[in-house]
Amino acid sequence: MARAATDRPKQRLEFDTIALLLQGGGALGAYEAGVYQALAEAKVLPNWVAGISIGAVNAALIAGNPPERRVVRLREFWEAVSKLPFGLFGVPDSPSLDLKNLETHRLVNQTRAFFVAMFGVPSFFVPRFPPMEFLPSEQPDKLSFYDVAPLKATLERLVDFDRINNSDVRLTVRAVNVRTGKLTSFDTATHKIDVRHIVASGSLPPGFSATEIDGEYYWDGGVASNSILHVVLDSPSHGDTLVFQTDVWSASGELPRDMTDVDAREKDIRFSSRSRAAIDHFRTLQSVRHALRKALEAMPDNLRKSAKIERLDTEADETSYNIVHLIYKAKSYEGVSKDYEFSRQTMEEHWRSGHEDASRAISHPEIFERPDMNDGFRVFDFSGRHFSEGES
Repeated sequence: MARAATDRPKQRLEFDTIALLLQGGGALGAYEAGVYQALAEAKVLPNWVAGISIGAVNAALIAGNPPERRVVRLREFWEAVSKLPFGLFGVPDSPSLDLKNLETHRLVNQTRAFFVAMFGVPSFFVPRFPPMEFLPSEQPDKLSFYDVAPLKATLERLVDFDRINNSDVRLTVRAVNVRTGKLTSFDTATHKIDVRHIVASGSLPPGFSATEIDGEYYWDGGVASNSILHVVLDSPSHGDTLVFQTDVWSASGELPRDMTDVDAREKDIRFSSRSRAAIDHFRTLQSVRHALRKALEAMPDNLRKSAKIERLDTEADETSYNIVHLIYKAKSYEGVSKDYEFSRQTMEEHWRSGHEDASRAISHPEIFERPDMNDGFRVFDFSGRHFSEGES
């Protein structure tokens, strides 16, 4: 029987950094909140949180609150954005709604999503009237179907940005510069973060307009890449690292059976973060870095003084990494609208899935032990109902 996560404080101290990486995916972000709740209950508290889009919102709620308030604030946010008036339209929105028939469940979810598209989400976004496609504007921050002013107000109420900028929890969010097309990292190590940076990371066009920051306009980082893994893996200054990588889109899946499945599968592939490809690439790179360190240590001192060798010395590395990979597996009834189906029942399902997956992961004591392999790199894959180590 696996030991409880709360029995392992000594093992956790083997890592200098505990990083929680949160992907973009709209309503699917409740899965990430469930993951964090499981980590908090086990007292596995990240000191680096990085996110894109809804992942940036979750990251801000975590970094912008004291540990004892984080799950409460996450719950406040997700309950606020899933409090939908579907009862007014004859579509019940209740956590207890019994939907045993697959086609009925899919139809109800699609209907809920339709009303979200028509009327928006409380505390998150509301439609622009009149629609901007009929009214060209010289202002990039007005060109969208929805207005995210409610999200700004919600974040300002639930997030302490002074804490974010003066905390020992590092926060990184990513957005893409609309003018240059380049991904930009906004990081508390280099920037003073405010509500604009969080909203910019989730400004997915054409639903949401670009967000202006210091004269530049930014869209959702997922427009260029929904992956944030390499931000942590490529950083040279954070020491031995335990990474919890959460993916809410699955790159692998079944062949579509109808046109609805085609749309859903295409969306999964397009927004999946390619975490496994990034992990494979980094594993190879880390193996080379470790080998280079050993070769340099065996080199005579008189040969190590050249500029070229000193350059190699900066690339050599003995940092160790454990990556715990958590991937949400969408239910067959969720369909193409799963990222904007914000009903309370579905939010609770996503949250519960994240909590269960993370709880299962941290029940394995080996994830808290530094790797002893030559490349100092281990991956724990929790993408299925089984546990596997070293696969990517």
